[in-house]
Amino acid sequence: MGQLKRRAVGYVLGIAVLIFVSALAYHFGSLTYEPSYPYSFLQSVQFVVETFTATGYGSHSPWESPQMNVLVMLLDITGVALFFVALPAVFLPVFRQAISTSAPTTVDEKLRDHVIVCSFSSRVETLIDELEADGVDYVLLEADGDRADELSEEGYPIVHADPESVAGLRRANISTARALVADVSDRVDASIVLAAREANGDLQVVSVVEDPDRERYHRLAGADTVLSPRTILGESLAGKLTTAVRTDFEDAVSIGEEFAIAEIPIDGDCELAGTTLAESAIHERYGVTIVGSWLHGDFEMPPDPELVLDSGTYLIVTGREPQLQELEREATSAVRRFSHGKTIVVGYGEVGEIVAGRLDEFDLPYTVVDEADREGVDIVGDGTDPEVLRAAGIENARSVVLALPDDTATEFATLVIRDLNPEAEIVARAETAGAIQKTYRAGAEYVLSLSTVSGRAIASEVLDTEKILSMDTQIECIRTTAAGLINETLAGAGVRERTGSTVVAVERDDELLTDLGPDFRFQHGDELVVVGTDEDTNRFVEQFG
Repeated sequence: MGQLKRRAVGYVLGIAVLIFVSALAYHFGSLTYEPSYPYSFLQSVQFVVETFTATGYGSHSPWESPQMNVLVMLLDITGVALFFVALPAVFLPVFRQAISTSAPTTVDEKLRDHVIVCSFSSRVETLIDELEADGVDYVLLEADGDRADELSEEGYPIVHADPESVAGLRRANISTARALVADVSDRVDASIVLAAREANGDLQVVSVVEDPDRERYHRLAGADTVLSPRTILGESLAGKLTTAVRTDFEDAVSIGEEFAIAEIPIDGDCELAGTTLAESAIHERYGVTIVGSWLHGDFEMPPDPELVLDSGTYLIVTGREPQLQELEREATSAVRRFSHGKTIVVGYGEVGEIVAGRLDEFDLPYTVVDEADREGVDIVGDGTDPEVLRAAGIENARSVVLALPDDTATEFATLVIRDLNPEAEIVARAETAGAIQKTYRAGAEYVLSLSTVSGRAIASEVLDTEKILSMDTQIECIRTTAAGLINETLAGAGVRERTGSTVVAVERDDELLTDLGPDFRFQHGDELVVVGTDEDTNRFVEQFG
């Protein structure tokens, strides 16, 4: 029985008891103080009911004794009070429930080839965007009734059922689903995987873990793929700080054996800093192609030739890996290469630990700030407190990694750090995609959200026609087919104008074509490599996929 039903039943029982007690008091008082009282006990009950419902017909009035007049006044007040108590506690909730739409408990039995998602969170929103762009049906499975009702009212396809039970999964047509995604908690996800394997042994099961050490248990439960987005996120954030000392080129997203795309950061002390994109002559000097740029969260594709290269600028560049690596070395200042400076890591959860571990690998000095006093933490305190940051050496720090799980704290810490050290490079983690722009406005140079990493990683596993190549970059790079572009030229299709994304390469007959001029014509069987923001690439798939 739901809480509202229990409340309503309790209210009705309470009213019945109150009517009975009031009728006894009224009948006894009338017999005692009104000698000529001619009515039975049942008629006394009727009088109390009429009084409580404000319909009193006055058949018992007037009363001669002051005691009975006082009692009747108290009964009148009680009746009015009962109404005002019941209105917010019972009547309004019942009315809302009557006009609201309850979440369904099953899906259409004809639903096929869909993805079952257990359950809904900010990390799932990016996945849903990818599924909708690709035209893949999905259904959310939610055990909490109130939460399921909310999602149903918001328009999400949802089933109110227990994802840890075989019966609940069958309500979502698991026997005909293409995949199941478990992203609730480590223990619950393992239970969901076990139930899914029992319900459909051939189903593709993707599980998300908070603690990488628990990955093996999810695989033992039967998960085909186990993802740890926090690990990817931590390594990506650390990678922005170790660029200057790495001998390999981890930032590139390989598209072919010799071709790649990368986000190249511009250091404020490098030789390119202060020049415009046109003056830098990057294409002529390095043989690479600049397809876009990020500047404090603002993405531009293609970039403005008059864009001034400075700290906080990230260039989206395609080319051969040796060319990209040469450009990256040039974009990294000599000061940074040979005098690294200290890094402050704020937040020592899973992401913070991964960042610290990567800095240890390259023997880079750092200080860890966290509220918990435990091994690995150098300064115990609030990472948004200026005094705590001063104790960590913020005035002399070259870079700061914000690995906090709370977006509001991250935004505030960014403001504080920017005030204490305007020259520090701030690399930040965001929990949700919605916090990215606010963190950029607060002063961060690079922001990556956990929800973006999670959504891309999961979508890449469950989509057949689209492969997401970049999990941990600000831009999204996908490999996909595009039936809507067959026999169209690159210029005639207007891909960039219509979607905001750019086709950087085409794989045709096992050959990777990268020199795509305006007259390049797409053919049947082509696989396209497309880059842009998540929204831009989704728009491309919707229009041309």
